[in-house]
Amino acid sequence: MADPTLEEVAAELYALPLDAFTRERNARAKSVAAAALGDGIRSLRKPSLAAWVVDLLAREARTDLEQALELGAALREAQEELDAQTLSELTKQRRALVAGLARRAASLADERGVAVSPAALTDVDKTLNAAMRDAAAAAAVLTGRLVRPLDIAGFDGADLDGAVAGDLPETAPEPPRDDLAQRRARKAAERAAREAAQNAGAADRELRAAEAALERARDHADRLRERIDGLRAELSRIEEDAERADAAVIEADRTRDAAARRAAQARRQADVAAAAAEEAG
Repeated sequence: MADPTLEEVAAELYALPLDAFTRERNARAKSVAAAALGDGIRSLRKPSLAAWVVDLLAREARTDLEQALELGAALREAQEELDAQTLSELTKQRRALVAGLARRAASLADERGVAVSPAALTDVDKTLNAAMRDAAAAAAVLTGRLVRPLDIAGFDGADLDGAVAGDLPETAPEPPRDDLAQRRARKAAERAAREAAQNAGAADRELRAAEAALERARDHADRLRERIDGLRAELSRIEEDAERADAAVIEADRTRDAAARRAAQARRQADVAAAAAEEAG
């Protein structure tokens, strides 16, 4: 059987849990017949946590990721024809979409027992944003072989040097902006902007409802706390009354014992007096 390509081996290794990568990489390097391939496998770097999370997203939620990257391509085609307001709305939508994908990636990692730190989640967000804005970065993300996170600043493309294990996939040049493509992209972008505005309106309504529910809950909690304070005060008064009553019981018991002793003594004296009177008669 022919040896696999370096890219095929890398895709398999980058799908493993991070703590198993080095051990399995070294084992695979020893198992292949071709020395050059073995050297190539041995040189594969362990991915960073953020890169591993993005690779996981590329495998487990590929359809959602591809759809998001297609929207990114449409926005790149249409941006020269769009007005500032529409571009602003689409930028917000892109950010929301990227944030949603980053949360999805973190959730997939959590299902596998891997906690994604805030710093790593920020790198995941930057990587997905770069993929939305740059075709070469998008192709790199879809390989599932990222070694490190990506970033993009200004109008420059993402730096992909050493970012992917194995060869980078070839990317087709951006298509020419003919009128039909521009119209289609503009319609798609305008539709996306309308949907984003609708989503924002729904989110605002949900926020207002949540704030009203929070205010009601706070009022209810305040009333209950006031009632608890009143009951505690009443309980304190009752406990003081009970202590006084207990003291009165003790005092009454002592008084009764003294009276019983006096009564017994008086009966004895009466018996003695009666006996003396009988003898005298």
